[in-house]
Amino acid sequence: MKQRIITAVIAAAIFLPLVILGKQPFLILVYVMGTIGLSELIRMKKIRIFSFPSIISFLLLWLVLLPEQYTILFMDFDYRNIELVLMAVILLLITTVISKNKFTFDDAGFLLLSVIYVGMGFFYLYETREASLAYVFFALFTIWATDSGAYFVGRAIGKRKLWPEISPNKTVEGFFGGIASSMIVGLLFFIFNGLDSSLVTLLIMSVLISIFGQLGDLVQSAFKRHYGVKDAGKLLPGHGGILDRLDSLIFILPILHLLHLVD
Repeated sequence: MKQRIITAVIAAAIFLPLVILGKQPFLILVYVMGTIGLSELIRMKKIRIFSFPSIISFLLLWLVLLPEQYTILFMDFDYRNIELVLMAVILLLITTVISKNKFTFDDAGFLLLSVIYVGMGFFYLYETREASLAYVFFALFTIWATDSGAYFVGRAIGKRKLWPEISPNKTVEGFFGGIASSMIVGLLFFIFNGLDSSLVTLLIMSVLISIFGQLGDLVQSAFKRHYGVKDAGKLLPGHGGILDRLDSLIFILPILHLLHLVD
């Protein structure tokens, strides 16, 4: 517990000031976290980090993370983002042939899905910060409230397992306890923060963040269980890796943008 607290304090001391600062400093942090997150998944799959497919995947991730205002850099070469993504896909498919199937179609598909999963999550983390700092903190507090509510309600009255094959400690009662806790955050933000949203909208966002945040946590648990690892990484002692701590956040932010709840 002591190690977890120390790690959390140090991580917060680095993360929160850069979130508040925003712009290029926060973009650099997003690139660093995204790169570490992708490397965690690549290691789970036991693909060499410094192999050709991994390097292509990192380049593709960095392209996906590039904010729209910077994509003009590629216009001088008459390439659009989608064409560069297609080139990366072609290179990965060619590698499956050149390697005589030592690098398989399954590996190629895993890398592409990992880039989309990590890339979209961290891309929208930056986009949300550019839209509003308040929405970033709203998402963070809602996730923290969900985790706390799910934990305490689950311990107190949890009996029915939510998804024992993936995460045996999570319960149905805890799941709904997390949702109830998240709605309290929506109410508090409406009263004290003055977000430019109605109470109904904030409550809907709270429920969506809670539901999809818990699903995002289960997705990460499924990754780890499938590949037989306890934690995604070891960067954060007592907590695991980047994806262990930010799995819910990077899962829900793209959804909020797709639903136009954050602009």
